[in-house]
Amino acid sequence: MADRGWQGRHQEKSVPADSREFWQGRAEEFSEYAAGTGYAEQFIALMRIQPDWSVLDMGCGGGTLSLPLAPMVRSITAVDFSSNMLDIVRRRCKAKGIDNVKTVNCSWEDDWDDAGIGVHDIAIASRSLIGDDFDVLINKLSKAARRAVYISTMVGSGPFDKPLFESTGRTFNMGEDYIFYYDLLYEMGIQANVAFCREDHRNVWASHEEALDDQRWMFHGMTEVEEDRVRTYLEKNLKEENGRFALPYNRDCYWAVMWWNKEMEDRL
Repeated sequence: MADRGWQGRHQEKSVPADSREFWQGRAEEFSEYAAGTGYAEQFIALMRIQPDWSVLDMGCGGGTLSLPLAPMVRSITAVDFSSNMLDIVRRRCKAKGIDNVKTVNCSWEDDWDDAGIGVHDIAIASRSLIGDDFDVLINKLSKAARRAVYISTMVGSGPFDKPLFESTGRTFNMGEDYIFYYDLLYEMGIQANVAFCREDHRNVWASHEEALDDQRWMFHGMTEVEEDRVRTYLEKNLKEENGRFALPYNRDCYWAVMWWNKEMEDRL
């Protein structure tokens, strides 16, 4: 659930977004990487932050949004189904002297009242909407917000390198992107605002092996045969310049941020 957003409906996805085992194992790697892509700064710039706000960050990951938001608001409730992700949030808060972030180990399917999540001024689901019953998830998130709801979903193939992914022989399938979810919001009577965040992804490495290690997150359960195919793809496509290696194409991706005020929702 943690700030990942590899979502889709009714199909087998390229990465299982709701796999606790997968995200528990990748918690440190993902949280460190997500902090340096520029995504959080762009998302927060859309929010018009008020210092007296309380914020729910549902699917907080390693604190991609919770940590930079914490000094700007009254309080944060950071929720994730990965205990490893929440350990990272607590450790980073301690290192930065942040004392207004409460962590809750909880999933979308759990009883939020039993978990003590409560109601906040703002509710966020950043790249973490996981499940087929989108309307149920949105209604649950909306009930936890007094003022506004912010969600983000993938645009196109998102952070995935489609040619590299398909070099394994797997079929690339990320399901529907943001326009599908925007249409569903409209069908629910929610006329959401939408803006796009550009996220920078590393495309230069010190070695072929470092480049390979940097791609492993894309391949849940990668076999030896698949790993050999990825190695072959990188050996063929990586170009050396000044002792560094880069793929000869752009690896930037975009995320759609959709938000609406509860006042507008209540009028519809």
